[in-house]
Amino acid sequence: MSLLDTLWFEAFDDGTPWIGIALMLTLAVTRATVPKHLRRTRGTLVLYGCHVVLVPIAGWFRFKAGIGAVAVVGGPNASAAYESVRLAALVLAAMTSISMAGQIVFDVVLPRIRLPAPRILRDLLTAAASIVAVFAVATRLGFNLSGIIATSAVVTAVIGFSLQDTLGNIMGGLALQMDNSIGVGDWIKVGDISGKVTEIRWRYTAVETRNWETVIFPNSQLMKGQVVVLGRRVGQPLYWRRWIYFSVDLSHAPADVASAVVDALKAAPIERVAADPGPNCILLDFNDAGCKYAVRYWLTDIAVDDPTDSAVRVRIYFALKRLGIQMSVPSQHVFMHDATHAHSEDEAAREHGRRLKVLEKLDLFSDLQAEERDIIAKGLKYAPFAAGEALTRQGNVAHWLYIIVAGEVSIRVNVDAAEREVSKLRGPVVVGEMGLLTGDPRTATIVGLTDIECYRLDKAAFHTVLQIKPALAQTFAEMLARRRVELEAVKEGLSTEAKAARMKEKQNEVLGRIRDFFGL
Repeated sequence: MSLLDTLWFEAFDDGTPWIGIALMLTLAVTRATVPKHLRRTRGTLVLYGCHVVLVPIAGWFRFKAGIGAVAVVGGPNASAAYESVRLAALVLAAMTSISMAGQIVFDVVLPRIRLPAPRILRDLLTAAASIVAVFAVATRLGFNLSGIIATSAVVTAVIGFSLQDTLGNIMGGLALQMDNSIGVGDWIKVGDISGKVTEIRWRYTAVETRNWETVIFPNSQLMKGQVVVLGRRVGQPLYWRRWIYFSVDLSHAPADVASAVVDALKAAPIERVAADPGPNCILLDFNDAGCKYAVRYWLTDIAVDDPTDSAVRVRIYFALKRLGIQMSVPSQHVFMHDATHAHSEDEAAREHGRRLKVLEKLDLFSDLQAEERDIIAKGLKYAPFAAGEALTRQGNVAHWLYIIVAGEVSIRVNVDAAEREVSKLRGPVVVGEMGLLTGDPRTATIVGLTDIECYRLDKAAFHTVLQIKPALAQTFAEMLARRRVELEAVKEGLSTEAKAARMKEKQNEVLGRIRDFFGL
């Protein structure tokens, strides 16, 4: 045969064209189904490329040795060079076929039937199949492998002794993926390090921390030590319970503290804090600082722990501030300040003057005399709110109003079972006056868009002013009627004429209710 005929015969004898066609089909199927795994085909292409390179080399040696259509390894016409090159070419062909089969099975078939296989299992089966293929091809070509088999036990013992740590990591990685105790995407904690598992390899498991660090844990360490899988519970969402600690002076009743904190946390949603199960507050201990409390809530995004803890602490701070509850510090801390009577009087006078200036800016109190505003200023209670908190809830009953000094709030009403924003107000402004003046349930929900600095005015303090000047009830009735009609117009779509008629009707109604509520 000529050299060209020999090369052509060698290629078909080794199955090179058929393997190439199968490889193109594999690439087409992989690209159509799992394009993200195309990088795995590079190894297959490299194997096939090496095979294609060796085929003409084997054909050349075959032509030079004068081997005919039937090549017999060890035969009279065989050459050592041809035998070695052809063995290598056939081994590469077998490994290419095994790699293609692995791609079809592990990347296409198993994911389609929802049986994804661990990467280590894939690598293990591919390696085992490759070893079997090498022995099968060598035996088929007539190579004597008895020497290799005879010494394999000794080689295995030497390798096992020298690489026992590496083999332990490999077996650990295989066990981790086979029993699904830890998987890619899980959040785990090992010692003081916590993070998200990004990959499980033969030797190690990679964990990305929240500090943009990747920690490499040898698999044998994970098998021998304790690993905490965060947020995992059978049949439950991926939540992680967090603990926020604070201390309050012993002079405050634990029930009042816990109720105030829980109400503040539940009043309006906090991003990444689960509504069910909801947060709770418990009394943990008595210490040098007083009563030690803990707020427990369920975090819905484990990656964002510290920012969510901070948002919860802000709610706790403002809830306690509104009730005049000061967070305590260890008693061994000593604070020195000017506690003279004159200093206290100066502080009180400055605060009273500030309240009077706020009242003078509000339409609701513009018709009051100075002494009347003075009475109201003395009855105000400081009540700040954090951004996102609800000052009032539609349908609740509360006999007080809020005077917003600084900050912006959103006025919302429920329309067709959906909460809808009807307006925004910025301080200084009065909200919630209907509950104070008539005792009616809240007609709207008011939520802080920013941190809110405000005062609260209770019924008792306002009752004193109305007894001095009953005519103020008419002024308040007009203002309350106007605000109520504006809300109703949004709900019902009232025309201008209808709003005017409704305004007159509501004014008389509200005036009567104010007089009845305060006994005027």
